Amino acid sequence: MRHMLDTKSHSWNEVGLARALSAKAVKRARIELVVLALLLAGTLVLFNFRRDVFGAGADQPVRYVTVVALLFLGWAVARDVGRSIGPALFRRLDPGAAGTFGFLVRLLTLFVALYVALRIAGLEQRDLLLGGAATVVFLGLAAQQTLGNLIAGIVLITARPFTVGDRVRLQGGDLAGEIEGVVSSLGLLHTVFSNGEDSILVPNRTVLGVAIIPLREPAGVDLRARLRPGVTPVDIQVLLKEAIETPTRGEPRITLEELDGDVVVVRIAATPETSTDGPRLATEILDAIGPETRRIQAAPTS
Repeated sequence: MRHMLDTKSHSWNEVGLARALSAKAVKRARIELVVLALLLAGTLVLFNFRRDVFGAGADQPVRYVTVVALLFLGWAVARDVGRSIGPALFRRLDPGAAGTFGFLVRLLTLFVALYVALRIAGLEQRDLLLGGAATVVFLGLAAQQTLGNLIAGIVLITARPFTVGDRVRLQGGDLAGEIEGVVSSLGLLHTVFSNGEDSILVPNRTVLGVAIIPLREPAGVDLRARLRPGVTPVDIQVLLKEAIETPTRGEPRITLEELDGDVVVVRIAATPETSTDGPRLATEILDAIGPETRRIQAAPTS
């Protein structure tokens, strides 16, 4: 008997966050990281030869432009670092822990970029500490919305009114209505909610200023089935698609658990839209896979 590698990926599928494991998104983020690394290297090289290229009189303006460019690139690097390490986190941690850790990694990357940018501008550590208040005031006036969302994100990650994977409803405040969905990402500026195939980005300041109503997930169907030789998970998926009429939150999830000789053991999980539909959904699944499981049960075992 050969067991499958145990991971936490099923936890993300169960709450409808399979897009967090998208290989396409990870590949795009890693390509962007390579491009950003080249841009960072080019910016630093140009800064080192600034006097030869721009002349000694432009030294101070070039420093300011370099700081802005490094902050912009650092922000992009922090975003793509979070996306790149996402699947590695999601396969080993539950949704809430992975979301929190990913946010902290992005935040730390951003702070490192800020520190490096200010040091390149010619400010020593003592100057950074003494000028901290003036820097905060300047940045606050220049980017109130951005800093407000960043600070609100830190408050949300600290207070933890919800975690990634929770289904919540936001109501009141600046929403002019309500939003319902599964928390799929805790970003530096936005919190992303998944509602079916749609993603809703809500600024962190808005999330912090509205009523957050946790919604209880309905109990789902989760069972293991031994399939007769020749039947594949794809065959079961087709059977379920034809048999299930109950509205569900996403497609039924079929994962391979183990192989026992020629017998395939799969896990089938599905969640109804409403809790009252649980028995009906379970009946439809049993009716669909019952003939296949009865055949293997009727076969002699050694």
